[in-house]
Amino acid sequence: MTKKLGISIIVILFILTIMVSGQCLAAGGGLRYSISVAKFENRSGWHGQWNLGDAWGAVLTDTLNQAGRFIVLGEKDMRMEALQEQDLAASGRTAGGGKVVVTGQMTPAQLLVKGNITHFAHDTKGGGGGIGFGGIRIGGGGSESEINVVMYIIDSTTGQVLASKKCYGKVTKQSLSFGVRGGGFAGDIGGFKKTNAGKAIEMAVDEGVKFLISQLSDIPWSGKIVLKKGSKVFINRGAREGVTKGQTFSVGEVTVIRDPDTGEVLDQSLEKVGTIEVEKVKEKLSICKAAQGSGIKKGMTIVLPE
Repeated sequence: MTKKLGISIIVILFILTIMVSGQCLAAGGGLRYSISVAKFENRSGWHGQWNLGDAWGAVLTDTLNQAGRFIVLGEKDMRMEALQEQDLAASGRTAGGGKVVVTGQMTPAQLLVKGNITHFAHDTKGGGGGIGFGGIRIGGGGSESEINVVMYIIDSTTGQVLASKKCYGKVTKQSLSFGVRGGGFAGDIGGFKKTNAGKAIEMAVDEGVKFLISQLSDIPWSGKIVLKKGSKVFINRGAREGVTKGQTFSVGEVTVIRDPDTGEVLDQSLEKVGTIEVEKVKEKLSICKAAQGSGIKKGMTIVLPE
């Protein structure tokens, strides 16, 4: 009887531990940050049949997208191409077919990830048969791949480096080889990840992304009130950003203190006027009600309650 009671107590404590951990996780996480990946500069001295910086950027973008904590925007060159296409369409030099050119709707990035590839080694040990198609060659053989990268997390509003991380990946095993004729990198990311070079890059990327996620609790998450209509408060954060029904936010005006000589942001704080509670969540916005306080209006900032 005593033994059964002891087992029951252990089971109950285990269940309670899981419940408490889940509640803490839900309270402290889940909200997503918009993020953009800048071009990583290759300072390793390595040059091959494919572009190392492009390969790193492709794997990093894919990993961030799968992490579930970010709204991953196109890399800088992709966004520049989109802007150029908008400019071309707006110039009237293309056939619009009745389609109105819409500008000013590109999602801004809250965070920017950039860095330098400081070392990369990819040594082939022996060779084997292989197949080639469409400018891509895949073959057998052993190789060793190693990469060192310094990654920076930057606040896109202030330009301040919030954190940095040295990332490392090394793989030594029998693997597929992967070659691309020409200077670019494109194609199947999944196929590239099966190579030793891809595995080493993915290993370093995983280390960097885990570090980035660990820093999110220290990076302020905020939004804006875009409309105040009667008792309804509309905010520019929705399901895409991980907002959930019943969630509460503090509302107020942000006071920014800047260095008069450099314009650098020295400090910023929220002058709280009230609290709002989410009643309905849509993809890109949420409809809330005022739960506490008065004077809530359009343009005010929302943050997580302390």
